[in-house]
Amino acid sequence: MRRVLKVRKDVKARRETAIMKSKKRLSHLQMEIEPQTSEKALVRQLTLLPLFCIIVANMVGSGIFTTSGFIIQDVENPSAMLLCWLIGGLLSLTGGLCYGELGAMFPSAGGDYVFLRESFGKQTAFLSGWISLWVGFSAPIAAVAIAFGNYFNAVLPMGIQSPKMSSILAVSVIVVFTWVHIQGLGFGSWMQNITTFIKILIIVSLIVIGLTWGIGSFQHFEVPLSYSNIFSEKFATSLIFVSFAYSGWNASVYVGSEIKNPERNIPASIINATIFVIFIYLLLNIVYVYAIHPKAMSGVEEIGSMAALNLFGEKIGTFFGLAIALSLLSTVSSMIMIGPRVYYAMACDQVFLKIFQSINRTHRVPSYSIILQGGISITLVLTSTFYTILLYTGFMLAIFSSLTVLGMMVLRWKDPDRRRPYKTWGYPLTPIIFIIGNLWIVIFSVRNNSTAFMWGLATVAAGWLIYEYFEGWFKNRLIFGKKPKSKS
Repeated sequence: MRRVLKVRKDVKARRETAIMKSKKRLSHLQMEIEPQTSEKALVRQLTLLPLFCIIVANMVGSGIFTTSGFIIQDVENPSAMLLCWLIGGLLSLTGGLCYGELGAMFPSAGGDYVFLRESFGKQTAFLSGWISLWVGFSAPIAAVAIAFGNYFNAVLPMGIQSPKMSSILAVSVIVVFTWVHIQGLGFGSWMQNITTFIKILIIVSLIVIGLTWGIGSFQHFEVPLSYSNIFSEKFATSLIFVSFAYSGWNASVYVGSEIKNPERNIPASIINATIFVIFIYLLLNIVYVYAIHPKAMSGVEEIGSMAALNLFGEKIGTFFGLAIALSLLSTVSSMIMIGPRVYYAMACDQVFLKIFQSINRTHRVPSYSIILQGGISITLVLTSTFYTILLYTGFMLAIFSSLTVLGMMVLRWKDPDRRRPYKTWGYPLTPIIFIIGNLWIVIFSVRNNSTAFMWGLATVAAGWLIYEYFEGWFKNRLIFGKKPKSKS
């Protein structure tokens, strides 16, 4: 009897082992056939150095090489312009301190989308993600690509230079880096580190060589500063340009699911990179004023190229103009890398098309989201001007970044016992300064440019309608294959 029972147990054990092996084979086969759609599909492999490079590359883009001419046209004083850059930098730093807390709490793909979902719910989060798709990433990618096209076009032989060539160059760079980041995070982050290192080398060279051997004059700073230059609507509007140039200080929070030790590395990367960029921006603007008289700077778009030509003459100046154009490539690369993680997070929450939830089996990146963003950026390049994109982008980013920081304060009140690996320095004064500063920028920019405000409202309204579509009957029936519930 005992022998029979033992045989039965052995047979049962073998059967269970065979079933387990079959299940493993089946699950392995399904993983090969079906796209990965969960957060686990994204691998944590980014350390502090590539995060620092991602943020610096995001921040130091077309803004610093193109906006100072517009700013001095408004404030009419070099000292007021430098103050504008300093205030914008400190405002970005206060935002960075707040985002550091949120990023350490929620180290997931999506950034603002995830933070607003936790603080205000899915609808507000979706609107933030929708704005990120158009304003946070696609529009800045288009603006930087346009600036690259303009700078590169300016150093081409006269017979080749044309507005059409600028557009071709802008579209080409978006296509190339979209392809690069479809190849995987490892290859993309390696390319990002290289292009960022080249960018920093170019900027430091321009600052050091320009101030030591360049032809310029510190007498350009002797224009008297008046309080009317600072406490004016135009000064506030200029901060829109500055906020665009500093945008990207929160870049590391968008790749939270792919960061090693995110509780430490997210806050550290944001704070260190933002402080570094503030110093770089102030020094670069000192070089600009040293090289160019304020009246000659007024309204000039390719200000970096003009400064290089004045400092070093035509041959070396043309070289620096080309170098500035190439340095913009790291910014395009960085934004193309991080933006799709937002649309991926939205699709995982079933508030966006399911296809954008898919992860490429081979390269482990959200390929369809990357392609979507590239397509929108190319459309904006072909239909918009640099100045229009600049106003539209800065205004909308100021609103939603303020809402995100307000959400951090709401979470402190709603969920005080939640574990916070990093807490915002200077709370609650730090977030209050950030919110009030951004509201000041928004109010004055709306008064001076209602067109950008109307386009912003139209974008939000379109996002709200699309959210209702995804939350309604058609989402269940057509997108996710679910039958709508009856109202009985």
